[in-house]
Amino acid sequence: MAILINKESKIVVQGITGKAGLFHTRSCREYGSKIVAGVTPGKGGIHIDGIPVFDTMEEAVRITGANVSMIFVPPPGAADALLEACETRIDLAVCITEGVPIRDMVVAKRVLNTSRTRLIGPNCPGIITPGECKVGIMPGYIHQPGKIGIVSRSGTLTYEAVKQLTDVGLGQSTVVGIGGDPIIGMRFIDVLELFNDDPDTEGVFMIGEIGGGAEEEAALWIKEHMKKPVAAFIAGLTAPPGKRMGHAGAIITGGQGKASDKIATLRDNGVTVAESPTRMAEAMLAALGQRPGKSIK
Repeated sequence: MAILINKESKIVVQGITGKAGLFHTRSCREYGSKIVAGVTPGKGGIHIDGIPVFDTMEEAVRITGANVSMIFVPPPGAADALLEACETRIDLAVCITEGVPIRDMVVAKRVLNTSRTRLIGPNCPGIITPGECKVGIMPGYIHQPGKIGIVSRSGTLTYEAVKQLTDVGLGQSTVVGIGGDPIIGMRFIDVLELFNDDPDTEGVFMIGEIGGGAEEEAALWIKEHMKKPVAAFIAGLTAPPGKRMGHAGAIITGGQGKASDKIATLRDNGVTVAESPTRMAEAMLAALGQRPGKSIK
C-alpha cells in the first residue's frame, strides 16, 4: 500500500510543452507512471509522444479522468495553474515550480484551505511510490519498494536519505518532498498522519532544515499521535542567523528556527535524530530497533 499515489494514478501535466515539463513527463512515463494528458493554453488538440494536450484543466480532467496534476508552469503563472487544478476538484496537485511569488501563494493557500485538492509543493522534487508511480523530478532508480515512509523539505537530502536506506535494505513505501518555500501545501504533520494510518508503512524518516517552526510542530504531534518509529535529520546546524540557506523558507529570524532547537525538540519527543547527513540510515535503523545488517524490505 502507499499514500497519495499508486500505479492506478492518472496524471495530467500542466506545462507539458515547456522544456522541463516535457523532459520530466517522459522520465515519469518511463518509470511507469500513467501520464494521460497535458495542458498548455493555446496548444489544445496536439499530441506529444501520444499524450493528448488540452487548453484547459477542466477539459483534460473531464475527458481523461485524471486525478493527479504535475505542475511545471513558470513562476508567474504557477499559482493560477494550481487554482485551475483546484477548480476541477482533482485529488492531488504537485507543483515542482521554483520561485512562485509568495503573494500568489497566499491567495492560492486560501483557496486550498477550502478545496478537496491536496497540494505538494511548490519548489519541491515531488512524490514517488517506488515501483508504482513517480510524479516529479526525483531519480527513480535509487528507490526501492518497502516499508519506510520519507517526508522532506529538501530535495537533494531526500535523494541522499533514499540511497542510504536502499543500501541497507530499507525500501520505501512513499517518498514525499513537501518543498522548502515559506508557504506550501501539505505540511510535515499532514504527511505523517497519512503514514501513521498506512498499514504498510512501518517507520518514517523526516528531513527538516532551519527556518520556521514546522519541525517543532511535527515533533509535538509525533509524541501525541504517532504509533510508528520516526527518525530525522535537520540541516543547517552551522548556518549563520539571518542568512538564507538555499530555500526561501530556510532562514533563522528573531532567534527562531535554529537547527539546534529543532533537534532538541525532536529528541525530547521521542524522535531519533541523525547527527550528520552521512548517518541517516543508521538513525532509521536505530529507531526501528535494528542494527546495521538487519533490514525490512
